[in-house]
Amino acid sequence: MREVAKKVLRYAISFLLIVTLNFALPRLMPGDPVKNLIGEDVYVSEAVMEELRAEMGLDRPLYEQFTAYIGDLLHFDLGYSYHLHSPVAEILRDRIGWTLLFVGVSVLLGAALGTLLGAYAGWKPETKANRLLCCGFIALSCTPPYFLALLCLEIFAFKLGLFPFKGFYDVPTLESVMHHMFLPVTVMTLFSASRNFLIMRGSVIQEKGQLYALYARAKGLYDISILFRHVIKNASLPIITLIALDFGFLFSGALFTEIVFSLNGMGTLIYDAIIGKDYPVLQGSFLVIALAVLLANMLADLLYAVADPRVRRPA
Repeated sequence: MREVAKKVLRYAISFLLIVTLNFALPRLMPGDPVKNLIGEDVYVSEAVMEELRAEMGLDRPLYEQFTAYIGDLLHFDLGYSYHLHSPVAEILRDRIGWTLLFVGVSVLLGAALGTLLGAYAGWKPETKANRLLCCGFIALSCTPPYFLALLCLEIFAFKLGLFPFKGFYDVPTLESVMHHMFLPVTVMTLFSASRNFLIMRGSVIQEKGQLYALYARAKGLYDISILFRHVIKNASLPIITLIALDFGFLFSGALFTEIVFSLNGMGTLIYDAIIGKDYPVLQGSFLVIALAVLLANMLADLLYAVADPRVRRPA
């Protein structure tokens, strides 16, 4: 119970920090949301500007704005967009589904691919094929997702014409969606797989020298059986942590990838909100993404307890 209480307290403090940063970060950006909303080509008197600031609540002291923000959150109100003229919750509901699909598929495929290939490469690291594979994944892990996305877009969409270069679909069918999503999902899957591969490879190299693996070999078990029945379970513990951390990392990478492929998800929404200084949309978007990462970490905590009995044991 004590451990559970500590974790609940830790997540509660994390949530409070997230809410505070969500409020502060948009306001630390240079520029005036009201001037941005009006535009540079339109002359408006200072009195009208002040009137608009008062309507948007931006003329109040920061502590009053923060109190109002917390009060709205307690009523599940994420605010009203300055530019899109719609409640932020409705805007996010329309956009986040595609991004979650995009990131979710990439995380799952990247975890499966990276774990299996990394386990095999760690079990036989001396082979040429595994060394080449390791070099390839190191190169991929060092490449920013947006740069990889630009390369794929240039080669496979513009040069070869194999895939569309923007949008989620031409017609709302499964085939069209899969065709449009192939390149973005492949980019994020390769990036996720490269990180999982390197962690899994190192973990298997460490685990295969443990006494239980030697004992299993002495009993006459085949290599493939020792790897998949014994070693991979213990070696996969760091992967659980990495996947939870990667969820947030991939989310940020997916935002840039969405911009490269002109996908109308959270990435383009946040980009437009930054350009337009749309505080409510930025606050709502960052809050939803941060909560998704927080939930992923909570899930990782639960999975850790299931996979490793030592975690369940009281100290």
